Amino acid sequence: MSDEKTVDTQPMEVVEKKKFDFPTEIVELPSKGLLYPKSNPLSSGKIEMKYMTAKEEDILTNQNYIRQGVVLDKLMQALIVSKINYDDLVVGDKNAIMVASRILGYGKDYTFNYNGEEVTIDLAEIAPKWIKEEDLVEPHTNEFGYTLPHTNTPVTFKILNNKDEKMIEGEVKGLKKINKQSSAELSTRLKHMLLSVNGDDSKKTIREFVDKYFLARDSRALREHIKEIQPDMDLSFDYYPEDGGDAQLDVKVPIGVTFFWPDA
Repeated sequence: MSDEKTVDTQPMEVVEKKKFDFPTEIVELPSKGLLYPKSNPLSSGKIEMKYMTAKEEDILTNQNYIRQGVVLDKLMQALIVSKINYDDLVVGDKNAIMVASRILGYGKDYTFNYNGEEVTIDLAEIAPKWIKEEDLVEPHTNEFGYTLPHTNTPVTFKILNNKDEKMIEGEVKGLKKINKQSSAELSTRLKHMLLSVNGDDSKKTIREFVDKYFLARDSRALREHIKEIQPDMDLSFDYYPEDGGDAQLDVKVPIGVTFFWPDA
């Protein structure tokens, strides 16, 4: 009797793990991509985003992110599928991504408390404020021209992006360490926003102009002009009190962690 063992030479069955394909959506940017160089992926004017999952919900409750004030940025970075540099995004485009993130995560109905009353708005009805190409000095340059109305000083300026906002925040914090009474946020923002004054684009000239020669009424006029022409989402609603009191128009939609998750 043979001691040889019979060997099963049949190939082993390989069970392939099921892969889950998460659905994505294309979000159109209010800037139409015109504020980014043509070499930048954002110049397409569109971003691909995935739907929110439980993994992204963990970000919303991350206490470290909340303390640092970066929780919403971390969430949106996790949801963006397109290969982009998040710091390149201008504020208006970030707002479009934020609204899209909320709709993809929890639906279009957003309920919040305002003046002690429960208000529900349809986020799908929030309209983009598209950029106008004719306002730009040249497409894909993020440069705009304006003449200050009270001194007739010609200036050029840009729309701030996420990198600019972080630099401004750091500079303002640094100034407060030197002088706790310092309140230089507005002037610091203007120094980062201006690209040239009277055709001079040197940083020294721009900072000196803001500190010594920029009239308050010209500053206000420039800021109003920027507010009018910059791409964004119309994050406002008209509030009509239940008691029949005076209506409040163009009330800003409250944005925070609860914008995504009321229980966060």
